Amino acid sequence: MRHTPPGSTSTIANVSRRVPDNPRLFETLGAGGVRIVADRRGDPEAPAVVFLHGAGQTRRSWAKAATAVAGRGWQAITVDLRGHGESDWSSDGDYRVVSFASDVREVLRTLPPRPVLVGASLGGFTSMLLSGEISPGIAGAVVLVDIVPEMDESGARRIFDFMADGMESGFSSLDEVADVLAQFNPHRPRPTDLEGLTTNLRRRGDRWYWHWDPQFITGMQTLGPVEIANHDRLYSAIGTILNDGVPMLLVRGQMSDLVSQQNADRLLARFPQIEFEDVRGAGHMVAGDRNDVFAEAVLDFLGRRLRAT
Repeated sequence: MRHTPPGSTSTIANVSRRVPDNPRLFETLGAGGVRIVADRRGDPEAPAVVFLHGAGQTRRSWAKAATAVAGRGWQAITVDLRGHGESDWSSDGDYRVVSFASDVREVLRTLPPRPVLVGASLGGFTSMLLSGEISPGIAGAVVLVDIVPEMDESGARRIFDFMADGMESGFSSLDEVADVLAQFNPHRPRPTDLEGLTTNLRRRGDRWYWHWDPQFITGMQTLGPVEIANHDRLYSAIGTILNDGVPMLLVRGQMSDLVSQQNADRLLARFPQIEFEDVRGAGHMVAGDRNDVFAEAVLDFLGRRLRAT
């Protein structure tokens, strides 16, 4: 289902370009000197689409979507948020949303002006506060991927429990990791290529561990992403984004247990300018569940609302 405001115009041809298989890695110093690692696909002079992953994920979760976007003439940037993937862990355990946003702002300084922000879950909160509070006007468009200011508490708890499971003890084998993932995402086939799981894991001794900083969970009440509980602040940030004339798209996984239809409708009723795409067959991990539909929804939005070279 798509909710599209009037006055949209088509500005980009539906032409794909071949993108090299291997993205180009680059690094930026974020807030407090934290090293932030990112990948670039496409022409570095082209308008940028910046993908920000969710909690516990890495930039590699966007690989297919980023390749599709770069194939349409944009440069696609996928970022490892602080404490995740190959980016540095915060020495003082600072994983507030404003700190993620400040890091991303430094990445954006290296790109052509007014890039598109595509943020899933934690990355979506980061996009809200960066473009609606910390640096209004910095983004040319914002795509929120299965995230709204008011999350379903049961879904949020399920994600927290999943991240906490095995956080300290690790896993004895990749088979054990695959079993845990299959239980968390029962609608998604169990992975057959277990080596592919190693992009989100690190080996220490004879066990596998998630490749993110445990302080993200253990410090949740102090220097964790405490802003996600401040609904008024998040709504205010979205209002600022829209008042600045920045186009926004909400992409929801129709089977999401984090963003209910009721809470999506509440956001859309408050801000009818926001476009909406409900992706059938997808849960909270929309891009991973239905990347084909997700990528086309984002490209359609960009093609109507913005222009790539």
